[in-house]
Amino acid sequence: MDFVKEMCAKAKSLQKRLVLPEGTEPRTIRAARIITDEQLASSVTLLGKESLVQKTAENEGVSLKDITVVDPAASSSIDAYAAEFYQLRKHKGMTEEQARTDMTDPLRWGAMMVHLNDADAMIAGAENTTGDVLRAGLTIIGTVQGLKTASSCFVMTGLDSSWGHEGSLLFSDCAVVPDPTAEQLADIAESAAQSCREFLGAEPVVALMSFSTKGSAKHDDVTKVQQAVEILKKKNPAFLFDGELQADAALVPSVTDKKAPGSPVKGRVNTLIFPDLGAGNIGYKLVQRLGRVDAFGPFLQGFAKPISDLSRGASVEDIVVTCAVTLSRAK
Repeated sequence: MDFVKEMCAKAKSLQKRLVLPEGTEPRTIRAARIITDEQLASSVTLLGKESLVQKTAENEGVSLKDITVVDPAASSSIDAYAAEFYQLRKHKGMTEEQARTDMTDPLRWGAMMVHLNDADAMIAGAENTTGDVLRAGLTIIGTVQGLKTASSCFVMTGLDSSWGHEGSLLFSDCAVVPDPTAEQLADIAESAAQSCREFLGAEPVVALMSFSTKGSAKHDDVTKVQQAVEILKKKNPAFLFDGELQADAALVPSVTDKKAPGSPVKGRVNTLIFPDLGAGNIGYKLVQRLGRVDAFGPFLQGFAKPISDLSRGASVEDIVVTCAVTLSRAK
């Protein structure tokens, strides 16, 4: 599976609209040029004071031809955006005056563009923290109906074809929720199942992971996973899942039969849900380094519309790939 090639092809075929709030950031401007030239989006909007965006572009030797630049503070949409933000946040004590001030922030502006269907996807994080990106997304775009938790996933590719879906697995959550509750774990499982469909092109088979299989150990961390499984059973989502399972019980059919006889996943798992961020982060890095496989992500999931966060050390190529992946999810 050539994940990047497939996501770029999908983004190009969909021709969705992209907003990049960090419009004065050099790597972002260079990525915007590549995305425009390769026609990965129907339009690319950079946010920021126009003179500063132009100056940065000139310093980078980048043309802004066919790229839109919007300064939130000077935009004719400021009144409409501020009014909508006030409606979204007035129950939290937001005033109309504060809403107008807050909407000049590029992250909030970008999220509002997506919320109001003026853009289809937002990517940021090259100079903003993950927390800032998440807050903008959660307060304006919100989560998928029926879910309360935003999380992340990694796409692991290049494994032996006997693992997961043609040698690809989806790992979640490895970057956002440090110590999820049972309810959050159930949400993460649902979001990851949808990510599996979108990224791997496969029907999800989900394992909720633990150091215990079917009660082989007793601990609060085990109980949490067991409770998450019960929550999923009550919701009856349209995908196969099981837990709590150790890694071998999830991935190796003969071990599944021994440790969890009758399990619906039957060692055919393509989506792994880790019990906490420590396990998820350690797990994906071990597989990536020891298995010498590619790890793409983290990609945000669980939001009502597509947004993604970047590492502040992201390369131009990283930004382009993340944009393509995020655009591929736009409806």
